[in-house]
Amino acid sequence: MARRLVERGVRFVSIFHRRWDHHSKLRSGLEENCRVVDQPIGALIQDLKQRGLLDSTVVVWGTEFGRTPVTQNNQPGPEAGRDHHRFGFSLWLAGGGVKPGQVIGKTDEFGWHAIDDRVHVHDFQATLLHLFGLDHLKLTYNFRGLEARLTNQDGKVVAKVMG
Repeated sequence: MARRLVERGVRFVSIFHRRWDHHSKLRSGLEENCRVVDQPIGALIQDLKQRGLLDSTVVVWGTEFGRTPVTQNNQPGPEAGRDHHRFGFSLWLAGGGVKPGQVIGKTDEFGWHAIDDRVHVHDFQATLLHLFGLDHLKLTYNFRGLEARLTNQDGKVVAKVMG
């Protein structure tokens, strides 16, 4: 359905899968969710590429937070889960000017904190806007007498993302 919407000129398509909140039963829940989404997301990328739409479509696979690298439960095992974590997590991009086959950023040895090539949410937003052909520095609005923008005062385009 997402591919068909893109073919018909829809400029923004959002797909949600809401069962990723694994505070318990991480192993079984993650295995099930991966089974549900793996083939469809691969098919979407392949379909867009075959139809010549991937170069003009930015695909983002993301979330609003990551998961702690350790279990949140007292006892590890099949019932264990992981809590929300904002200090180091992953997302991926494809198509629309994104350079394929690279990893940007690195966490410490525990996966607790991003330490190299950190990308702040404002940088991510600036980069997406750039991929959409928009200059995030020009997208301002007046808020209580101050010029403000979505990417705050810190957002920078992550040049390494570009193909």
